Amino acid sequence: MHPALRGDHHVHSTFSDDAVSTLAENVAAAHAAGLTELRLVDHVRRDTTWVPEFLAAVAGLEVPDGLVVRTGVEAKILDAAGGLDIPADLAGVDRILMADHQFPGTDGPWSPAATVERLAQGLAPDDALDLLISGLVGAMRRHPGNQLAHCFSILPKVGLSEESLGAERLAEWAGVAAATGTAVEVNEKWACPGPQALAAAHAAGVELVASTDSHVASDVGRYERVIPLLAGLDDEGAV
Repeated sequence: MHPALRGDHHVHSTFSDDAVSTLAENVAAAHAAGLTELRLVDHVRRDTTWVPEFLAAVAGLEVPDGLVVRTGVEAKILDAAGGLDIPADLAGVDRILMADHQFPGTDGPWSPAATVERLAQGLAPDDALDLLISGLVGAMRRHPGNQLAHCFSILPKVGLSEESLGAERLAEWAGVAAATGTAVEVNEKWACPGPQALAAAHAAGVELVASTDSHVASDVGRYERVIPLLAGLDDEGAV
């Protein structure tokens, strides 16, 4: 077993409006799955006010021996400069999960539909890919020591693919992740990043963590799509 599979670093609870399991249910599921590390994560925006309540609830959990529980908040990348949709005070949160929920445009986040429209109207795919890398790199530099959530999951939603990123863009992305201490999650829900990006990250010495991105406790620590992605990495980072 790849060591990353002993943890689940992106698990949602009822603090997120699209999840159904409580914090305690997620902890119990992680223990039942034999995990040693769990990161409890919920969605935030700039106007989110419940973070202190979330942290207090996590602190009050009964955690079984052998399981380490950490916290996180997930926020979308807003633009090609790497701004994040986060509240001003995140004191006590272990990690921000920086997510490509929308496309990081020059003037703010573009929905997938708006991005598809721009591509149809003449935005070159290479220019769009440059904007995405710029947003990811900017977020990592502005908020070092955090985590990229389901990185590149936006690409198929706009009709582009990871394979089009190319070695140069991936080397820049991986190099900045390594330099800023940014962890890259290998995401079960979206099966990303793919083999080429993971090879670049592994070769650069980036911390890779596994996540289910679960919204129900029965999914916590249950990996299928992540397993071959991690198994494809050898000691040299090749696939």
